[in-house]
Amino acid sequence: MSINLDNYHKIKSIADRYQASLIAVSKTKPLSDILELHHEGQLLFGENYVQELTDKFKEAPATIDWHFIGHLQTNKVKFIQPITKLIHGVDSEKLLMEINKQATKNNSISNILLQIYIAQEESKFGLDENELTGILEKYSNGNYSNVRIKGLMGMASFTEDQSQIKKEFTQLKQIFDRHKSNDDFDTLSMGMSSDYQIALDCGSTMIRIGSAFFGARNYANTNG
Repeated sequence: MSINLDNYHKIKSIADRYQASLIAVSKTKPLSDILELHHEGQLLFGENYVQELTDKFKEAPATIDWHFIGHLQTNKVKFIQPITKLIHGVDSEKLLMEINKQATKNNSISNILLQIYIAQEESKFGLDENELTGILEKYSNGNYSNVRIKGLMGMASFTEDQSQIKKEFTQLKQIFDRHKSNDDFDTLSMGMSSDYQIALDCGSTMIRIGSAFFGARNYANTNG
């Protein structure tokens, strides 16, 4: 069996205790793996690559809610905007404007999370708090009318230092609390296979789990 169902049910139970949503990150994995987990009742799946998401969307059951969790280029927004339940990694105002533009064209509303830079790694993407404040002020004044900002997401440093990870997740939770101004702003997406328990303890409402369910990635089969 390709899916670690013991890990799935264990982590799902933990997430449920915290009243947190669980995203199964299925990037690079075949549709058969997704269907196996879907059969267990999993409805939320996350993809990092635009082409892979659009291909899987065509074949997968309509009961799956797709989340886009990777770094998104503005010229590819049009392909995933109509088919995603939530876009996690909105890390620039330019990207936000493009999502709003495509949602307006499609007469729809895009649910998004603003990505905040909290890690000690230059390779990570995200907004700082000043940029976040500026975007939220424009949003509250009626800009981005076809976007619904549901909350924030972030990625901790890739380190075994749990105190550092906890510090970064705590920082993000504090930013989230400072900027929560309405009931729509209810999602804090942080925590992956290696650090989800720390994230939940720090207030995460949504965790993104991939390798703990699906095993190692097969990047030879991917394209953006």
